[in-house]
Amino acid sequence: MAGTLYLVATPIGNLEDITLRALRVLREADLIACEDTRQTRHLLDHFGISKPLVSYHEHNEAARAAELVEKLEAGASIAVVSDAGTPLISDPGYRAAAAAIAAGISVVPIPGASALLPALAGSGLGTDEFRFCGFLPARSAARRQTLASLADADCTLIFYETPHRIVEALQDVEAELGSRPVVVARELTKIHEEFLRGRAAEVRAKLAARPSIKGEITLLIGRPVKGAEPPPEAATPVEEVRALELQGFSRMDAVKRVSKTRGIPKRDLYRRVISPRV
Repeated sequence: MAGTLYLVATPIGNLEDITLRALRVLREADLIACEDTRQTRHLLDHFGISKPLVSYHEHNEAARAAELVEKLEAGASIAVVSDAGTPLISDPGYRAAAAAIAAGISVVPIPGASALLPALAGSGLGTDEFRFCGFLPARSAARRQTLASLADADCTLIFYETPHRIVEALQDVEAELGSRPVVVARELTKIHEEFLRGRAAEVRAKLAARPSIKGEITLLIGRPVKGAEPPPEAATPVEEVRALELQGFSRMDAVKRVSKTRGIPKRDLYRRVISPRV
């Protein structure tokens, strides 16, 4: 008799968010497939669970899925977990689930933590209709194209974003979607949980003024504001430098920040700042 594939949600930060059902399934599983065995071992050790682990991540997912199905067909009970949150939601797991279903094997989701719903609930934005769009593209041109394609979506938009790209992403949100309310939810369920709310330019300025940005980030964009003005033209790099100087940054620090976000050589930008007509 074939086994069962369990898709088990795990905490995104606070370990108290794991469910009793998830703990039972992890204790009873014959094998646990996980993104990072070290990360999952830390979770299992915390709850006194000792089980065989096998790595299952984006780089080996296709081959590993076939191996897992073979074990399931032989009767094994397998739990799939990601490093944090719900498997398959911008995390590995889809190929294993799809292959198991194609083989007639039972797939059972074990619900639990996921960053997008707590972020939405705490954002203050509309919750009656929303669209989860995963991660924004890494490059600005592709990112702007994605945002432009969503300009007519009359709902709250939810993205995952990395700390080192969030400032640039907010710049592109402002350029493509204009003056919409946005929320950056950072480090949800953890000690330093934070919600930054405002227009894209306002939130971007708050983040750009920090020495560094760390933690897991969920970006939420509210509905188009009725009667709002069309998207403003983005500030020039020189204008951004001068704005940072007004916030107290030295000229060189301001140039370094803007050159990084804009992809402009520091030397060229510095010359433009001291000689605006160049």
